[in-house]
Amino acid sequence: MPYTVLRSLLAGSIDYAGLFPPASLDMPAAVRQYSEHRAGPDAWALGRFVVPSTRLAELEREAGPLAPRGPAEPWRLSALLGTDPAEELKAFGEFNCRHAATGAAALSADVVEARADSVGAIDRLLDAVPRWAQAYVEIPIAADPAPLVAAIARYGARAKVRTGGVTPEAFPAAADLLRFLRACTAAGVPFKATAGLHHPLRAEHRLTYAPDSVRGTMFGFLNVFLTAAFLRRGLDDAEALRLLEERSPEAFRFSAAGVDWRGHRIDRAAVEEARKAGIVAFGSCSFAEPVGEVRGLLKDGEDGEDGEDGEGQRRAGAESP
Repeated sequence: MPYTVLRSLLAGSIDYAGLFPPASLDMPAAVRQYSEHRAGPDAWALGRFVVPSTRLAELEREAGPLAPRGPAEPWRLSALLGTDPAEELKAFGEFNCRHAATGAAALSADVVEARADSVGAIDRLLDAVPRWAQAYVEIPIAADPAPLVAAIARYGARAKVRTGGVTPEAFPAAADLLRFLRACTAAGVPFKATAGLHHPLRAEHRLTYAPDSVRGTMFGFLNVFLTAAFLRRGLDDAEALRLLEERSPEAFRFSAAGVDWRGHRIDRAAVEEARKAGIVAFGSCSFAEPVGEVRGLLKDGEDGEDGEDGEGQRRAGAESP
């Protein structure tokens, strides 16, 4: 099954951020889309619903008729903290207590995300986060992030990196992103990425959905995830940078057994290990766009059986929107 290794790489990995640019949907539209994605054929790739902590009550109202009841898995939420983390964390805890009291929570918010740009700021933030919540700390990467990653590691928290935005200046240098990935790998810190990862492979695209949008070179989510996975298997920095900037779909071969890229290979077990211990998710304001393009990477576009010995391998050479 050529798609199997991609499922291993991307299962549950796309945190839905439809409320944020460039989609910037209102709450009813974002809630409706998330509900539809949960019920769709690509739900295997869907992660959390990302929401500002200050809008949890609004989400609660809109999701009421759509969120699951009874034994169904609740909607998993990730709450972004803003300018008043202490007060927002209090409201966050009250939200969870309210839903836990029902005995069959329709909404579950056990992840928080916040920014910090120094070791001291990381300490203050993570000292305030309750132990039952998983925290992601978004850190700057223009300078060596190793000290910040080390501080995150001391708390058992996770790192977050911004990989783009709606202007060319929002995209980090590839070398800086690689240094972040290397630091997380060395410290054993899982990470998620956010912004600018709508497409599987590095390429130039419009940075918003506006017809007159400025264009820029975007990172691909497969580039980022595969680079992180290969780093765990000893790939050197020169080759890792080449992989992070790889633009050709013909350079990859996906099979049931693993992934090949320009003479390098990792097997499915290594991909699954990387997902479990290091690569958590990426945030995207669109879900249909990334999963649709992943399917487009396979010539047959199907989840057909090809056998565990790699028979019927496909190159990722199909047209990509």
